[in-house]
Parts: sequence; structure tokens; C-alpha cells
Amino acid sequence: MKSLKSFYILAFLLLTITSYGQKFGFIDSELILKKLPEYSEAQKEIDKLAVNYQKIIEQKRITLDSSYQVFHREEILLTEDMKRKKLTVLTEQETEIKELQRKIFGFDGLIFLKRQELIQPIQDKVVEAVKKMAKKHKLQFIFDKSSDLSIIYASPTHDYTDFVLEKLDLGDKKDTIDNKNY
Repeated sequence: MKSLKSFYILAFLLLTITSYGQKFGFIDSELILKKLPEYSEAQKEIDKLAVNYQKIIEQKRITLDSSYQVFHREEILLTEDMKRKKLTVLTEQETEIKELQRKIFGFDGLIFLKRQELIQPIQDKVVEAVKKMAKKHKLQFIFDKSSDLSIIYASPTHDYTDFVLEKLDLGDKKDTIDNKNY
């Protein structure tokens, strides 16, 4: 009985000690960004740019729709060869509009690149502030509750990547980084 009681006390002490070993915290990056005036200004600039590009694309669509309407009205008077040529031109115009839309709004499009240019430095500023705060308060991990609890900061003492790479006989991450010539 005495050994069982000692075991429980020892287990309780170990759990208590390990629970004090790591400290966690979270932030709401969405709230932080909304309170930064430079973020609001950057977002307004991006929105304004997007609206202007959308107007250009919409005007091209209206012109294309009008061309299709003219084609359908004149279709009966055209020969098969003329119909085919006009349809080809209209299809090419439609493809050009879709391509323009992709170049502006798609991944790696103008809006995406502008967002990166304007917002990335602001996000970097927030991450740097989080790192400083985490070190000051001796936190091991900082989660972001506004983006599905992603980790914003993790103390490098808890990075076990090298051990996993070693177990897989892949060397360590320093070798991988050096091989990529970063």
C-alpha cells in the first residue's frame, strides 16, 4: 500500500513538473491586423485595384455579349464559312477575357502579387512582435486562433526535424538546406 501511495505521489509530481515545462499561448492575428492602420490602407488599395480591374473585364464581357447578339441576328444571312470565322473570332475573344481574368485575379495574378507586396511586410512585422513577446513571456508555442489554430511561433528547442531525418537516414535539415543553395 505504501509503495502504491509513493507511486501516485511520484506520478503526480512528474506530471506537475512536465506541465510547467511548456507554456502555450494564442493570438488573434485577424484582430491585430484590423487594428493596424497600414493594413487597412493596404487592403483599401488592393480593393480599389480589384474593382478597377473588374470594371475592365466587365466592359470586355459586355462588348463580347453584344458581338454574340449581333452574330445571332445576322447568322441566317451568313455562309457556313463566314459563320465559322465569326464564331472563331468570338471564341478567341472569350478566351482572351478568361486569360486576362486569370492573369489579374488568379494565383500569381496581379492582385495576388500586389497583396503580397503590400501585406507581407505587415504580417512579417506582426510575426516579429509575436516572437519577441513569446521570448519575453517564455512561451514555447503561439497559436493563431483566427486561422484554424496554426502555429505562429514555436521555440526551436522543440524542433525534432533533425531526429526524424536521422531516423529516415536522410541526414539533417542543415544538409538539405545547404544542398538547395539557399
